[in-house]
Amino acid sequence: MSTRLAQGGRLIDRSKPKNFTFNGKRMKGYEGDTLAAALLGEDQMLMGRSFKYHRPRGVVASGAEEPNALVNLGKGERFEPNQRVTTTELFDGLTCTSQNHWPSLEFDVGVVNNYAARFLPAGFYYKTFMAPAAAWKHVFEPIIRKSAGLGQVPTEADADRYEHYYLHTDVVIIGGGVAGLASALAAGRSGAKVLVMEQTHHWGGRAAVDGGEIDGQSVDDWIDATLAELEGMENVTLRTRMMASGVYDHGYVLGYERVADHTPGDGRPRHRLWRIRTKQIVTATGAIERPLSFAGNDIPGVMLASAVRDYVVNWGVSIGDRTVVVTNNDDGYRTALTLKEAGLEVPVVLDARAEATGPLAEAARAAGIRVEAGKAIAKVHGGKRVTGVSVCLQAGEGSALEEIKCDAVAMSGGWSPVVHMWSHCGGKLIWDEAQAHFRPDPNRAPTSHDGEAFVVTAGTASGAMSLADTLEDAYAAGKAAGKAAGGKAIRKAGPKADAESEQPMAPVWIMPQGAGPKKRMKMWLDYQNDVKVSDVQLAAREGYESVEHTKRYTTLGMATDQGKLSNINGLAVLSDALDQEIPTTGTTTFRPPYTPISFGAIAGEARHEIFQPIRRTPMHQWHEDAGAYMEPVGHWRRPYCYAKPGETNEQAVHREVLNTRENLGLLDASTLGKLIVKGPDAGKFMDMMYTNMMSNLAIGKCRYGLMCSENGFLSDDGVVARIDEDTWLCHTTSGGADRIHAWMEEWLQTEWWDWKVYVANVTEQLAQVAVVGPNARKVLEKLNAQAGGGMDLSAEALPFMQWADGKIGDFDARAYRISFSGELSYEIAVPACQGRAFWDALLEAGEEFGVMPYGTECLHIMRAEKGFIMIGDETDGTVIPQDLGLNWAISKKKEDFLGKRAQERSHMTDPERWKLVGLETLDGSVLPDGAYAVGEGNNVHGQRNMIGRVTSTYYSPTLKKGIAMGLVLHGPDRMGEVIDFPTVDGSNTVIKARICDPVFYDKEGAKQNV
Repeated sequence: MSTRLAQGGRLIDRSKPKNFTFNGKRMKGYEGDTLAAALLGEDQMLMGRSFKYHRPRGVVASGAEEPNALVNLGKGERFEPNQRVTTTELFDGLTCTSQNHWPSLEFDVGVVNNYAARFLPAGFYYKTFMAPAAAWKHVFEPIIRKSAGLGQVPTEADADRYEHYYLHTDVVIIGGGVAGLASALAAGRSGAKVLVMEQTHHWGGRAAVDGGEIDGQSVDDWIDATLAELEGMENVTLRTRMMASGVYDHGYVLGYERVADHTPGDGRPRHRLWRIRTKQIVTATGAIERPLSFAGNDIPGVMLASAVRDYVVNWGVSIGDRTVVVTNNDDGYRTALTLKEAGLEVPVVLDARAEATGPLAEAARAAGIRVEAGKAIAKVHGGKRVTGVSVCLQAGEGSALEEIKCDAVAMSGGWSPVVHMWSHCGGKLIWDEAQAHFRPDPNRAPTSHDGEAFVVTAGTASGAMSLADTLEDAYAAGKAAGKAAGGKAIRKAGPKADAESEQPMAPVWIMPQGAGPKKRMKMWLDYQNDVKVSDVQLAAREGYESVEHTKRYTTLGMATDQGKLSNINGLAVLSDALDQEIPTTGTTTFRPPYTPISFGAIAGEARHEIFQPIRRTPMHQWHEDAGAYMEPVGHWRRPYCYAKPGETNEQAVHREVLNTRENLGLLDASTLGKLIVKGPDAGKFMDMMYTNMMSNLAIGKCRYGLMCSENGFLSDDGVVARIDEDTWLCHTTSGGADRIHAWMEEWLQTEWWDWKVYVANVTEQLAQVAVVGPNARKVLEKLNAQAGGGMDLSAEALPFMQWADGKIGDFDARAYRISFSGELSYEIAVPACQGRAFWDALLEAGEEFGVMPYGTECLHIMRAEKGFIMIGDETDGTVIPQDLGLNWAISKKKEDFLGKRAQERSHMTDPERWKLVGLETLDGSVLPDGAYAVGEGNNVHGQRNMIGRVTSTYYSPTLKKGIAMGLVLHGPDRMGEVIDFPTVDGSNTVIKARICDPVFYDKEGAKQNV
């Protein structure tokens, strides 16, 4: 039975007991325990059931590679399924339940699948459930859906909060074992800014368990001294409980920090997702011990030898009184010696190698441990826990030579470097024949945009399996990373350890090597998904020769551990079945995340009322206080109009239009997108993004520009200002700023990655007010007069389509002479912190000039009166600039721009495309929005032929009639023609409208050019 030892446990504090429950049973552990250690300390060997056959499952590992022991953790608003007991820290009051069984863990009716296993081999679901057809819906599908998945779905809203954190650093070191700490020493001493992350709550990794000496000190003492030195470096940041989730292009790393899993409800964010940009990455991620494949290797109590050692040393937990060790390498002897030192019995070490002559084997013999070379396990006895093993010859077929009573089996099949982070971003692997594992190929490292490597491995992650080699490799990796990141060269020697002599390991993929079909059907590769040696061999016989196909056919490596324990053994079995070398078979693809991360961490603060945060301008509160009727515009809320008491919204809009045309109007234009494009290559970048030339725009001037998708369709428009030699400011639509920013970044990062251009979204850094109407200049000059001076805003000093920086009153301002209304207009940008004060000053100064704020509907009417298009009204994703009569905004000089070639396709140049025109009803009424115009005849479906549609339609208080814009077949050639617009309100009414010029008001532009 498993139990808590009377002594030992380097990570636990026995003076601080912690109470918890498992399946309703009260249990006790200690501070520093993992949930796995606490359960084993209470002799809870059975912790779950496998997915397909519902076989009993217990802990097999001690870290993130654990495939079996998953539980439903917590309850109510803090309930979460599929939590690994090996990585869950124990806390007082923890509640958990086992999963994937019914009605109970001890008695699970699903185990009937185990007795039908011969009828449920790999890929059985591809060959069954086909007939009768009706049975799928009414029989098979309901059963499969009920059986699918692990754990339970939470039913209550998550009580915790999550956050994102952003960091720029020089070097990121992934892993806090001795390799990671040695790399951190080197990188830190170089002066580079370093972040070290360790996924557990303690430092040192395996070396602290396995012992040894570093620089003449015990490993524990060296770890303490190294941490003290690193903590004293201002350029080094140390984080525990933090895992690297993935490595991406350009030095981008996702870190997953479990801030408060062990202290629920303490007010801190539960998880934190780190978004990190770094110059160099060191992956000191260690190695994972492989299991051995023998009959019954899944019975609770069969564990990795290193895990058995961990539980004894770290948490003072014995897996059993009598433990049989089976190994193909010297590391298994470390476990045997550790158990012996703890006062536990090791009946035998079964070494699959023909000889066991290494120093560790001799030390085991000297300690009185029986060592049997060339021997293997034929079968493990037991059901819900181990009761014994049958011993056989490794070179034989499995005939039992003897039976040994035991209650635990410690297996060691060799070690595989954790290469996931290296591989995420394209690092290649090489097969190491001596160690029988894939390791990183340093000559084929992940490379950045400049072709230089930006990821380096350290220690056992490189394939350096001894302590001495690990330290040497890790310190060199840290030095190289620090130097590559811009740090200084260092000469101080790195940590040293004495070289260790070990007997070479022997690759053992099946035990015994001549095992027959019955035994292979009980040799488990993927514990969670119940994939056996026989399943992989079956897949090979059925033609699944690609490792990726075999993975999907058998589900090997598709469980929540993503094949951390099963993949290499599975590859070896597949290679043997295909009669080819393992490197020829290759590996499956390593993809992020390394271990599962919570949905909460991915979402961060984006939940509840800030799932999609409402964006507010600096003047937003004033609008609400003034009673504005607000409408959503993208993520913003903008005033639609400012209705007075007793006034309808329509009446308010008409009042605002007339006042702006006759006196003075103010519009909060802060929501307009403002993107700064800067850099030596910004000019040619702007020429590619816009249809017209922007590189020749003079400094101090503005130009209206169009953006198209690569398919040629108009996607955004706005005024561009040339700020200086290599800087442009692009105005976008209110709802388009983030989209256009992302669009620019996509091209810069994927197609033109070598162009020296930087794009910044400064929309929220600036407040912008449109000062519009005949009195616009007067109110601004009044502010200047009150302040005793300011910028010259005269027509001569600041002509139409130019901009200038200066002071307006007491405010730092940039004034643009641009107009979306057709009136004299200035758009004034001030720092966001001055926005409200500037707005208030304009209102106060403008009283004598008839000032009145206006909203978005007034804006739309005035722009329609002038014939200006609106993205989203005149465009719908199928419209090109030529359809809107904007040929003048398309450069004929440029060789290329986004959408140019698409616009030359036959469909885009078809003369039958609908074109923009103005529309005015014969009776002065307002056309329905989106109404379609009908022509003569019917189409093939018997419907009237459509010849156009309304894109924008309003009542114009200025012209006192309805006006509209629309796309009409041959529209510009049909001026004065009357067309029909049937209504769809059931009245069978037809509205007649005359095609006219889309510019209804001041076509010459006299009012805006004063």
